[in-house]
Amino acid sequence: MKKINPSLAKGTRDFGPDEMKKRNYVFDIFKKTFSLFGFNSIETPSLENIEILNGKYGDEGDKLIFRILNSGEFLKKVKNINKKSSSELKSLISSKGLRYDLTVPLARFVSSNRENITLPFKRYQIQNVWRADRPQKGRFREFYQCDVDYIGTNSLVCEAEIIKLVYSIFKELNIDNIKIKLNNRKILTGLSEVYNFRDNFNQFCVLVDKIDKIGKDQFKVELQKLELPKEKNDELINILFFEGSNKNKLDFIKKTLSKSDIGIQGLNEIEQLLLLDDNFEFDLCLARGLSYYTSSIFEVISSKDNIGSLCGGGRYDDLTEVFGFKDISGIGISFGIERIIEVMNNRKLFPEKIISSDKVLISYLSEKFIKQSIDIATTLRKNNINVDLYSDNGKLKKQLQYANNNNITNVIIIGEDEIKSNIYTLKNMKIGTQEKLSIEKIISKLS
Repeated sequence: MKKINPSLAKGTRDFGPDEMKKRNYVFDIFKKTFSLFGFNSIETPSLENIEILNGKYGDEGDKLIFRILNSGEFLKKVKNINKKSSSELKSLISSKGLRYDLTVPLARFVSSNRENITLPFKRYQIQNVWRADRPQKGRFREFYQCDVDYIGTNSLVCEAEIIKLVYSIFKELNIDNIKIKLNNRKILTGLSEVYNFRDNFNQFCVLVDKIDKIGKDQFKVELQKLELPKEKNDELINILFFEGSNKNKLDFIKKTLSKSDIGIQGLNEIEQLLLLDDNFEFDLCLARGLSYYTSSIFEVISSKDNIGSLCGGGRYDDLTEVFGFKDISGIGISFGIERIIEVMNNRKLFPEKIISSDKVLISYLSEKFIKQSIDIATTLRKNNINVDLYSDNGKLKKQLQYANNNNITNVIIIGEDEIKSNIYTLKNMKIGTQEKLSIEKIISKLS
C-alpha cells in the first residue's frame, strides 16, 4: 500500500483538545452576549449554488470563491473544450461553491423564508467559511466567522446597538485598547460624484480598503489610475487623511459634499448616530471593499496589537433584491474569531481553569473492579459530573500519568479496600493531596 503523507491542505488547521477549550470559551461568550442583545441563532449550508455567491463580493472577492466540481462525468457535456476560456469552463463544470461569508447566505435565507420570519429579523451565526486566498499569518483558507445582523429595518438604533454589542463582547473577553472606526458609503459615493469618478467607485473603495496594507504613498500612486486632475487628486487625499475630532471631520467635509444629495445623507446619518452613541471614530479612510455595502460601515481595531481589524461590517440595502425580496435594509458585523483568539493568546487572557479538565478519572487497580468502576462512573454522570473511565489495565503510575497528560485534576482510585468499605480514595493531581470519602461525599465535593 502506498504510504500517504498526513499533511494538511494549505490554509487549514487541526485543533486539539486544549485549543478547542479556548475556542469554545470564546464561542460561549459570543453566544451569551448575542442572546443578551436579542439575536437568535441560525445555520446555513456550507455549499451554495454558485449564482448565489457570484457578483456579491466585488471583482477581488469573486476570485476567492472556492468552486466545487460537478459530480459524475462533467466533462462529457462540454463541447469544444479546448476552445473554452478558463472562466467559460468554470461555469460549465462547477455549479456550486463553498460559502465565502455568512452575509450573502443570510440574504438568501431571508428571501427564501420570508413567509416564516418576522421583520425586523435579528440573527447570529457562528460557522466556518472558505476563501481561496494566499495563506499567511492570521489569514487562512478555512476559518470561522461570528456574525450578527438585523434584516428589515433602516433604523440607526441598529448601529448604536452594534456599537454597544462590540464593547460588551471585548469587555467579556478582557480585550482592552480597542477602537471602533465608522464611516458611511454614502459619503464616499458623494466624493465620487463631486470628483467625477462614479464609474470607478468600486475600484476606489477596494483601493481605500488597502491603505493599511500598501501605505499612504503607494495609495497616492494607485489613485492616479482614476485619472483625476492632479489638484483634484490632492484635494481627495487631503479629505481622506484629514485628522481631528468627529465634529472637525464633519465640518471639514460638509462644504465639499454640499452639492451631493447622497453625500449629505451620509453626513446626516453620522450626525444622528453621534446623538445615540458617540463611542466611535469617524474615519474617512474606511471603505470596506465588499461591493454590497450602501451606508454605515465599521471596523474594530486594537491599538495594542498589530494584527489588522478584529471585526467589521456595515449596512446593505439591496442584498436581498437580487433574490426577489425588495426594499429590505440590513446591517451586521462579523467578528474575526481567529484574530481575536490570537490576541488573547498573545496577551495570555485565557483563564487557566479552562485548560484544566473538569473531568474525573476513575482508576481501578485490577480488572476485577471494572464492573464496580462502571457503576460508580454511571452514578457520577447522573449527578452531572464528567467522568473518564480508564480503559486499559495499566499500573496505577501509568493511570495517574494519563490524568496529568490530560489535565485531569481529580482521580478516584478503586482497589480491594475501597470496594470492601465503600470508601474511595480521591486524589488531587494538582496539589498532590488525597482523602478517603464515600461516593456521596465525593459527589458533594466535586459538584
